[in-house]
This record gives sequence, structure tokens and C-alpha cells, in this order.
Amino acid sequence: MYERDVLSGDWRRPKKGTIPQIPAELDLVVEWADDGFCGAVVACDKEAVTLEDRFGRRRLFPMEPAAFLLEGRPVTLVRPQAGPKGPKRSASGSIAVEGLKARVAKESRIYVEGVHDAALVEKIWGHDLRVEGVVVEYLEGVDHLPEIVAEFGPEPGRRLGVLVDHLVAGSKESRIAAQVTGPHVLVAGHPFVDVWQAVKPAVLGIGAWPQVPRGIPWKEGVIAALGWRMEPPDAWRHILGRVNSYADLEPELLGRVEELIDFVTSDP
Repeated sequence: MYERDVLSGDWRRPKKGTIPQIPAELDLVVEWADDGFCGAVVACDKEAVTLEDRFGRRRLFPMEPAAFLLEGRPVTLVRPQAGPKGPKRSASGSIAVEGLKARVAKESRIYVEGVHDAALVEKIWGHDLRVEGVVVEYLEGVDHLPEIVAEFGPEPGRRLGVLVDHLVAGSKESRIAAQVTGPHVLVAGHPFVDVWQAVKPAVLGIGAWPQVPRGIPWKEGVIAALGWRMEPPDAWRHILGRVNSYADLEPELLGRVEELIDFVTSDP
């Protein structure tokens, strides 16, 4: 009845010319035919495509002929054609200002807790802050925040925004924030123990940030749990190196930083 064995050959690689070519547009959901990994397109270059599954796991696949399934049918993914160029975006997603020149800094400031917070804010919002002329400084903790705020002397045209780690109800940080908040001071915080947790775990190829038992320094506990053989400064450089844009950060941090920037730049 059959001219040949229908099960012979590779059924997932039909003859050339019979497989549709599909542009690997962002958010297109496909399946890798060899092992069934299913995910949405999050990146694409000349030879490979990155898929992210519903658990946040990412894998890189070569764009071979008929290597993917779309709605159960074999397809060949190809690099999307470049469309009309839109405005260049900064790492925060804002429209980048071309030819930006140094601007005299405003008297208003944004304070963050530590050097890691400052580095992350600079990497994502540095362009925006230079456009606005806002300087970011770090405090090395918030224990002495009331004295620091008093020395700064907030007033109209001289606002202070403060980004605080672990700003949750009943915490030490929340009690300190209540002492300094006023018409010219805004304390905004995220719920994470440390700013490291504001980086999405999938960016680092992990399922979640480890739970660190009480009594163990948080950063050292995370490093040990993940099996990283490095000191905290090296671990932070590794983490920061994987962050490329606002999409790599948790919304709880994004919203607070944007709120602080708006606060210190809205006062005449």
C-alpha cells in the first residue's frame, strides 16, 4: 500500500520547502521539537533564539530547519526583519537623549542604603538621572537616617528621596522612615532583605532566591546555598553583570525608584 516505510527518516525534518518560516518575534510561543521544551521568545540573534518557559527558565536553541513546533506543526524560526527604527531607549525604558551634556546638579538628592543599591540604580536609571541633574548618594545603612536628613536640611526646591531595603510593616526600617517622612522627604522602599533580591532569579538561571536561616549573614548564606565559590563583592559583580535593563528587575523596585525620581524632580 505504501511506496516506503512511513516511519523511516526523521518525521520532524520534512523535505526542504514544505516547512513554513516563522519570524522569531518576541513573545511567540513555540516548542523545541527534540525534547518538548516550550517557551516564549525573549531574544533572537543571527543563529539562535532564547526561549523562556512559564517557570522563568531560559534556554538557548539554534535556529535549525524545522527544529520547532508551532501549534503542533513543524516550523523553521528565522530572525525577524528589522522594522523602522524607533527612538533609542535607555536601560530604564525611557527615551534616550542623544548628545547629552553635563548638567548642573539639582540641590535635591536621592539617597540609597549601600554601594550595591547605588550601582544598580546607576546602571538602570543613570541616563535619566543625568538628564534631570539628580545625584545619587549612599548611606551605608539607615540607622542614622534622622541625623543625615536633619543635616541635609530639606526645604522647597531641596527635596530628599530615600530608597530603603526591607521597608515592611513593623520593621526597624519602617520606624526610622516614619521619623523623617515629610513634605520634602520621601522614603520609599522595597520588601526585599537586600537589593540582590530585586534582580529576577531567572536572569541568573535560578528558580528562586534561597531562604537564609536567621543568624546567618544574608549575602553569605545566599552564596553558600547557590554553591558559588566567591566573596560577596565578586558575587555582586556577577549579579550586576547579568542585568541589562528594567525588564531584569522586580516591579517592587522599579516602581519605588521611579517614584523617587518623580518626587525629587517635580519640586520647582
